[in-house]
Amino acid sequence: MSDAITHLDLTDFTGGSDASRAQFVDALMRGLTRYGFITLSGHGVDAPLLEASYRISAEFFALPEEEKLRHAGALRGYTPFGTEHAKDHEVPDLKEFWQIGHESRPGMPAEHANVWPDTPGAFRPTFETLFDRLYEAGNALLGAIAIGLDLPEDWFEARIAGGTSLLRLLHYPPIPDGTDPHAIRAAAHEDINLITLLVAAEGSGLELLDRDGRWLPVESERGHLIVDTGDMMARLTGGVLPATTHRVINPDGANVSRYSMPFFVQPRSEVVLDCVPSCRERGQAEPPVTVREFLNQRLREIGLPAA
Repeated sequence: MSDAITHLDLTDFTGGSDASRAQFVDALMRGLTRYGFITLSGHGVDAPLLEASYRISAEFFALPEEEKLRHAGALRGYTPFGTEHAKDHEVPDLKEFWQIGHESRPGMPAEHANVWPDTPGAFRPTFETLFDRLYEAGNALLGAIAIGLDLPEDWFEARIAGGTSLLRLLHYPPIPDGTDPHAIRAAAHEDINLITLLVAAEGSGLELLDRDGRWLPVESERGHLIVDTGDMMARLTGGVLPATTHRVINPDGANVSRYSMPFFVQPRSEVVLDCVPSCRERGQAEPPVTVREFLNQRLREIGLPAA
């Protein structure tokens, strides 16, 4: 039911007139309030980069398990199949993934060091570029959200620069024989972060839980991004922009791999998550908490190493 989800062109905000920017902000806020998801074009991530990213991701996950495990054990790098589980869901998800954060650069100190595999050879330059493009798109979207929350346009930018944002390369292998019947590719969950930018996946299965309690398939055209709000945004807005529950179900047809690449936009660890002034009367404010405290609590709940 993707036609129910708002579709926006980011260039209407980044390069449009005052009127088109205002219309973009209004449509974005309504879409995120209603469904927690939108789809996005005009985001600056070109088709050749996306095609290369999917090809190289598939090449990496096809490597022998012992080669991938050389880079396991931390939040960045490789997380083996069957490690992560949804909060309050003990059965592990049917997926493996690799995570990349900010590289150290002048004025933007990285809080953790990335690790890089030796093969495929184009892995690092490809995903450093994809990380930067998605970060730029996420920063622009957060500027529009800031305006919608009666904040300065650069309010989020000052908080996410050099922060804990992560690009996750996901592989959902074919469902193995004898799999626990309660296990699915990604059990129902909400994202931890401010917003997620998801490169349209190679394979179907993503569903959102709408405000009426219905599971709706989330579909988008190839090359579009799917955007949703996470728990940190819900915390900052007292639930005015809620985190939407979603899942990735097991294939109904051919039992084949699914690949996706979500980009989790998150602030620096020391940033305090406190309800913004425009939402204090409309929402339900919770006590302030630092990003580090909030993130590490949620990571423990899903079986991952601390940030």
